[in-house]
Amino acid sequence: MRRIPQPPPEIRSGDSSDDYEDPDQVYSKPQSVNMADRDVFLPVPGLGKERYDSLCSDDELLDDDNEPISSHRSSWQDYGLSTLQGSVYLPVRGRVLAPPPRDGPSPEPCPVLKIGWLDKNPTQGSLYYQRRWVKLDVDYLRYFDNDKEVYSKRIIPTAAITGVTNVGEQKFEVVTANRTFLFKAESDSERNEWVAVLQNFTRGRQEGSREMTSLVPPSFLTPGSPLTPEQQGYLELRGLRSKLYTVVSGDKVFLYKNMEDYRLGIGITSIDMNVGNVKVTDRRSFDLTTPYRIFSFLADSEQHKEQWVEAMRDAIGEALSNSEVANQIWAEPSNSCCADCGADKPEWAAINLCVVVCKRCAGEHRGLGPSISKVRSLKMDRKVWTEELIQVFLLLGNERLNRFWAANIPPSEALSPTSCSEDRRRFISSKYRQGKYRKYHPLYGNQRELNNALCINVQCSDVLETLCLVFCGADVNCSTGQADCPSPLSLALSHNQKLQAQFLSHNLNTELPRSEVTGVMEPQHYSPQHPVTHNGFLFKTASMVRPITERKAREEFSRRWCMLNDGNFSYYESDKTSTPNGALKSTEIVCLSVNTPERHGYDHTFELYSDSERLYLFGTDDQDSHKEWVKSITKMFIPSNAEALLRLSFERIGRLKYKDGLNLQSPRVGWFALVGSSLHAYLEDSEEEEEIHLRKLQELSIQQENEVLVLVERGRTLYIEGERKLDFQGWCVGIQKAAGSAGDSLSQQQLTETDIPVVVDRCIDYITQCGLTSEGIYRKSGVNSRVAGLCEAFRRDARSVRLKEGEHQVDDVSNTLKRFFRESEEGLFTTQAASAWLSTPVVPEESNKISQYQLLLSRLPRVNKATLRALVNHLYCVQRFAELNQMNLHNLAIVFGPTLFQTDGKDYTAGRVVEELIEHYTDVFEVDEQQLKRQLDEITVIIKVREKLNLNSSVPASGSAGDFICTVYLEEKKETAEQHVKIPGSMTAAELTCEILDRRKIQVREKDYWSCWEVSQKEETERPLHHLERVLPILHSLGTDSHLLVKKHLAMEAILVYLASKVDVSKHGMVKFREERSILGLGLNTGSFHDRYFILNTVSLRMYKEVRSNRPEREWQVKNLMVYLGIKKKLRPPTCWGLTVIYKSEKQEKPEKQQWYLCCDTQTEMREWYSTFLTIQYDGNVWPADAVQTRVTRALPVDTRHGNVALIPLRGSENEMRNSVAAFTADPLGGRDQQL
Repeated sequence: MRRIPQPPPEIRSGDSSDDYEDPDQVYSKPQSVNMADRDVFLPVPGLGKERYDSLCSDDELLDDDNEPISSHRSSWQDYGLSTLQGSVYLPVRGRVLAPPPRDGPSPEPCPVLKIGWLDKNPTQGSLYYQRRWVKLDVDYLRYFDNDKEVYSKRIIPTAAITGVTNVGEQKFEVVTANRTFLFKAESDSERNEWVAVLQNFTRGRQEGSREMTSLVPPSFLTPGSPLTPEQQGYLELRGLRSKLYTVVSGDKVFLYKNMEDYRLGIGITSIDMNVGNVKVTDRRSFDLTTPYRIFSFLADSEQHKEQWVEAMRDAIGEALSNSEVANQIWAEPSNSCCADCGADKPEWAAINLCVVVCKRCAGEHRGLGPSISKVRSLKMDRKVWTEELIQVFLLLGNERLNRFWAANIPPSEALSPTSCSEDRRRFISSKYRQGKYRKYHPLYGNQRELNNALCINVQCSDVLETLCLVFCGADVNCSTGQADCPSPLSLALSHNQKLQAQFLSHNLNTELPRSEVTGVMEPQHYSPQHPVTHNGFLFKTASMVRPITERKAREEFSRRWCMLNDGNFSYYESDKTSTPNGALKSTEIVCLSVNTPERHGYDHTFELYSDSERLYLFGTDDQDSHKEWVKSITKMFIPSNAEALLRLSFERIGRLKYKDGLNLQSPRVGWFALVGSSLHAYLEDSEEEEEIHLRKLQELSIQQENEVLVLVERGRTLYIEGERKLDFQGWCVGIQKAAGSAGDSLSQQQLTETDIPVVVDRCIDYITQCGLTSEGIYRKSGVNSRVAGLCEAFRRDARSVRLKEGEHQVDDVSNTLKRFFRESEEGLFTTQAASAWLSTPVVPEESNKISQYQLLLSRLPRVNKATLRALVNHLYCVQRFAELNQMNLHNLAIVFGPTLFQTDGKDYTAGRVVEELIEHYTDVFEVDEQQLKRQLDEITVIIKVREKLNLNSSVPASGSAGDFICTVYLEEKKETAEQHVKIPGSMTAAELTCEILDRRKIQVREKDYWSCWEVSQKEETERPLHHLERVLPILHSLGTDSHLLVKKHLAMEAILVYLASKVDVSKHGMVKFREERSILGLGLNTGSFHDRYFILNTVSLRMYKEVRSNRPEREWQVKNLMVYLGIKKKLRPPTCWGLTVIYKSEKQEKPEKQQWYLCCDTQTEMREWYSTFLTIQYDGNVWPADAVQTRVTRALPVDTRHGNVALIPLRGSENEMRNSVAAFTADPLGGRDQQL
């Protein structure tokens, strides 16, 4: 609804754009007519009896309504209305000429339920009933002066009628919310008929209204009035001394006595605008002319007058419009936005330029003149919209056209829907009159070649190429050199190219853009694209609207004759059939996906995705035929500038929208091909192919709410948008799979920019930052379960793993790195070259040995070489700080030799290779010693900073940093049940539970659901911690009246059974609710428990006042809720089955903490609500799937041997170290390192 709209644009929606006649001139003056044509005119009563203005209701007269009409005659002269026959006060004689029929549609008349003469109750001071012609239809009860009147004296909405009753003596009453209308019939039977019809109809309307009200949000309903006004307010009607409340709604104008009547819905009359016309008569006045009356209005100001005129002209346009063509044009998605400013649902088009534009831009197009832009309405100019012209607009679309018209728009000159008229005029003139932003054809400036290219191109179906040629200078009327087809238009018709002919016919006299290109353009010869043709048999399944997840058997395929021709892919019942079963245009295909062999019943299959969100699966057993079809179809829909993608052995190819760092305002179109772990792309305005190494991405994520795939490379971020959900989902799955680890070899891992596996880079970086001073680094074992978990996390998606101090232990990370190298396929040195590496230590001369190492290094694969360099660099730094970590050169060699060569450790040969690589690191790898010195200095600074932080903190810097001693109770809080436990930062609730049970030697049986609980004595609540929830943050948040308790979860089995039987994850129902806000630490009670309706889904918890409420009273994000079992007794809950819910807001600067209570009628109901909260907050992982809780593996005392190979002691005398070195003997790798 608008009250103060913007000034109207130049185009009037009520005008047809085919001509510029002013319809007001047709009806402005009365004409003398022959009385024989009385069926064309509306008779006007004579002056034999004084009468009032028919717009004034006789039961509630306006001011001065009791004065006879003759007393107003002098006022006509004052208002200048003496010549207006047909104004509000009708003269004694004269009629308004009925207008010729308009081209617009006539509104469907409402079905009349009852019609006839009734007597209406007299006005105040009168003794006589007034005879009225009364009409009842589905919307209104109206009454008129007589059966010839068009405009009523009163309209009463049937929806406002609350009752109809008999009152005796042939009378009955029609009752509304605050007014009663009394009618009298000529007989009891007639009165009974009226009452029956009114009662039956209004009762049905009221029941339907109640149902509709429960479904429609309250904001959409105007109290008492069913209208949705576009303009409303008071206007003075010439001839009356009071203003009428006027409402423009849809294609009608309603008149009310005042605003109160409007709110009640009871009006004077309504005016159908399909027969109306608006004409400005003075600075503040305007006329609304109909065939039956002229309504002369006076606004409060000139600005208000302009607003009213625009609103009424819009209503005329709405009444005359037809949306059939517009809906067809909008079927092309890009046509639903203005080609110039991007406004939604544009209703105008330039039929020669083939662009769809909004109303405001259409006004500026008209200013260019018809020689440049022929503007037509999608809704009113139906005659111009032939089927061929509609197909041209669907084929081209605003998006494709703007690649030509708007290829070079500077961001500072681009329009938006809110741009002013001056900016629009400047931009549209530059775009179409001057052609400033267009993409120049390679033949621009070579008239001969342009004309030749036009004559060639009109013989095929590429209309966009024809448009580019024409608006870059090709002569539409040039000679073809053929006597039977002298012009391009006749040439197109002779080749049955109807769309080409349609475009050319609208541009025979178009004035071409005048701007010139700076510089000299090389003339080029036009070589038309060769059409792709191919045919043969394929096997096809029915088209689908969802991704294919299951295997399709051969029985689900049907044999079809398929044909590629002239940009269309058609499939037929057989090679003898002339009518295709279906077809896809090249412009409709957005993606082709090649499936792995034998994925479906036929060995070789491929999928086609259309822009209408459908998937087509085709297959064959012939590999060569499969390749030829894929190549031919791809060549058909891939543009020529991206044809280089066709040479690749792609798994998926197609077009996607994207944004990059240089242009985040609007998405552009790119062509992409997925090949192995690389994504090849031809981006808009880029002449060269780009390759994105997916395994080297720094980040890969999907924004589900926006359907955006985010690819982060070094120095660049690419946003790939899902224009269509079906093919975008396939792209996401394919890219994520290609970006992940594809196997166990080093080259198949996710890599950094320098070709180092991410798992290696992350582990080395973490140990350099946190573990270089840890005694026995790489020698001590970590916790086996945590090491296995880290390995699995890196294997699943190494890019998403972030190693953090406090959460991850140094020994766990170091053992993860060792396990990775031991389990990698072919090892770091490769299976083929391992023997050559192992034989190098026996080379006598040191210089020859170094040369041999360098030769072997150069022969390693690229990833292996980069990884070995990074690892040896790291080990070199570790041994440089051996006085702190006790891991000298020899100890590191003993640990890493068998690990890197994947040997059994029976001799020291592998260790000798590692030792010599570390020892001769700078020579073998040709390291810049200055750079190495800077690296060691940085590590020294890190160590000193950490030492300084540790001096200022009571937390030690060892692997146990962040540990916390706390008291945990078993089953109940008492001294004999106390257990003092050391809680590391990474300990989960499941691990703590197992720790307590192990200490007390409690055997866990199959259906014993032991859990760790957070218990609050003050709040009288408890909460079982989730088995993956970390304990340390909970400990820090506990108050003095809270503690941790390990006990059985007696309801867990019932919870799991309920969740297993639950189909929908959401839940809803009535629950008793009470709120308590926490302000400055003080709880302020807000009353007792009240019934509320709750809906819990995967995103939010919503509270409604009642079941039928349309808008929630409150809404909370589920992720911010903490749910406890129990309610404080002092709150006097109605039942003992309650939940205490705490909400912590994260958006405010000072987070607000809210606490409220939910009380259920039964224990089962409470358990169901609590179970639903759990499964939503933890994505269905309520209890470990294997029902066996992980036990904490405790580190045994560190042995001084690595198999049978003795390690140099961490601490000892020099003689002990020498003896240890001499004691190396063969022995398999064993102990804890094999556990890793």
